[in-house]
Amino acid sequence: MTRRLVSGAVAGLVAAAFAGGAVDAVAQTKGYVPGTAPCPANGGYVCNAYPTPTDGVVKSAAYNSTAGLSGNLCYRTGYWTPAMAIEQCDPDLVPKPPAPPPPAQPAPPPPPAPAPAPAPAPAPQVQKITLASKALFDFDKAVLKPEGKAAIDSEIISKLNQVQKLELVLVTGHTDPIGTQQYNQKLSERRADAVRDYLVSKGVPRDKIETLGMGKTQPIPGVVCKQKNMKELIACYAPLRRVEVEVKGEATRR
Repeated sequence: MTRRLVSGAVAGLVAAAFAGGAVDAVAQTKGYVPGTAPCPANGGYVCNAYPTPTDGVVKSAAYNSTAGLSGNLCYRTGYWTPAMAIEQCDPDLVPKPPAPPPPAQPAPPPPPAPAPAPAPAPAPQVQKITLASKALFDFDKAVLKPEGKAAIDSEIISKLNQVQKLELVLVTGHTDPIGTQQYNQKLSERRADAVRDYLVSKGVPRDKIETLGMGKTQPIPGVVCKQKNMKELIACYAPLRRVEVEVKGEATRR
């Protein structure tokens, strides 16, 4: 019994020595290329059976630079599948990591702010000026008095000089109710024409002036005269005998 154990031990030592000699013989073969891939845990490839500085998957060796054997072919197991592929042996079968996203592009600059809309043109302004007929004309007359011309200069011409763009000057004559409408209509028109002619003499374009006679059709509310004496009646109706001048322009200088 003792002999068998000893004999077995001797046989084991002989086998180990033989295996070590074979490994040394392979490692010392001229031109040998050892495998360098890591031994995969899934067992899809044949791994080295002996320790070397490059333990890993067994690859084809190159002996004396024999053509076709370049040391880069791995030995696969019989149950190898493409899912067991590793980068060092089958790089084409290993899923590639996703490509890094392209660098973020800088945000485009915001569009320039729209130009502010031009300010709307100012609405035409209308100034209505009422001149008392007492200052302009004598009773039942259409000839301008010196006081009337002075009133037009101060009340009308001075304001027209402030208008930047003159559009229209409307001159409207009115009378009191004394007399017929037909007579008063003509009288109101002559008075309006007299004011127009004076404005033209002061440099106001004639084509910008319109005249209108209203006769006695537009009395001033609140003026009630019942005097029996004609002189007193004429004096009471004085506010109705008037000339109104409306000046219309795009803007007024300040």
